[in-house]
Amino acid sequence: MSVKRSNRSAALRILHEKGAMSRKRLAENMHLTPAAITKIVGEMITDGLLMEGEMLSSSNAGRREILIDLNAEVACGLGVLINLRQAILSGVWLDGRVIFTEEVPLETRAPAEATAERLSARLLQLMEDNGIRREIVIGLGVAVRGITSEDGRIVRNSFGALAETDYPLREKFEELTGFHTVMENNVRSLFAAQMFVSQDETTGSQLFIRCGYGIGAALSIDGKIWHGVTAQCAEIGHIPVIRRGGKPCHCGKSGCLETIASPGSIREDAIAMLSEEKTPLLWRKYRDRDTESLSVFDVFAAASNGDQGASEIVDRAIQALGTAIKAAIYLVDPGKIVLYGSLFEDSYYLSRLISELQEGVDARHDVVIEKSKFNQQLEDRAACLLAVQNFIDNGGIR
Repeated sequence: MSVKRSNRSAALRILHEKGAMSRKRLAENMHLTPAAITKIVGEMITDGLLMEGEMLSSSNAGRREILIDLNAEVACGLGVLINLRQAILSGVWLDGRVIFTEEVPLETRAPAEATAERLSARLLQLMEDNGIRREIVIGLGVAVRGITSEDGRIVRNSFGALAETDYPLREKFEELTGFHTVMENNVRSLFAAQMFVSQDETTGSQLFIRCGYGIGAALSIDGKIWHGVTAQCAEIGHIPVIRRGGKPCHCGKSGCLETIASPGSIREDAIAMLSEEKTPLLWRKYRDRDTESLSVFDVFAAASNGDQGASEIVDRAIQALGTAIKAAIYLVDPGKIVLYGSLFEDSYYLSRLISELQEGVDARHDVVIEKSKFNQQLEDRAACLLAVQNFIDNGGIR
């Protein structure tokens, strides 16, 4: 990247993270001369990316400083998030504020080409409905469940979301929409969104754990998300935790962490155990009802009220997840663990998990463990922010 683009990118990031500031303060943050900042800011004001705001009061004689800020509504990022049985279409301004969002139901193992065509057509219609002109769109982000190729072009395996494997999904969306497209795994996209909206300046490593349908994770090192050699870094849900006789996993192996600790597996284990003798509280609630409506939160409620069978299932799940996370703590020594997903909204489950994580980790590993401050609020912007961050990384040059 050229020095010019690098400086423009740094200016955009600082203004996003710290808010409006004077040219002088921006120069100090970027370790550049006032003359260099004046040139950079002038060009970006001409481009429409930055704008001048209020004049700062000063007790000193001489020229008063003027605040510089992002002109967020000059650029829009679009996004498509593909999960199991659902897609989310959305658009955001440059600062991450949501313009529109819509959930679209999907079939399991939906045909990839037909799905891309359907989602692209609807996304373009949503653009039109919300008055978004093509010329202000800075790109499209696609976040997809499963494994993507190292270059972010191909969906290797979406584990049931799309029918095909090794499908060139990024190129298909570029062809259908006409927008430059970036693609990433859905969990890493959520983690990137977490860091963007939290304006997190943590320079150490963080481990992001997401429990949704399955269990996913992402790792950052020095503020950058780590992909690994084959773009499968932090596939924590597929760590084998049962050597023999484990349940089959959708990844093709058996005995993976997801088969014990995911919400779906906890629920399945409770239904399989459901009886007056083993799970009396759950049984009383569901003896005359269809177990299809039994949720993982029913299992947590029963466990918290003393149902022995439910407690065993939950304890087993927490111990398995806790063991995997503690292994990561000792392996990468993160400064923070961020928990994201509906499971962590349950106070019983969250407190038990945190207790498990604190047991057996020595005091030298002073890791912060916290539920995301934006828990369950990032799905409508995660994919869009892939496009926004790509634009910022490029210095706001299209």
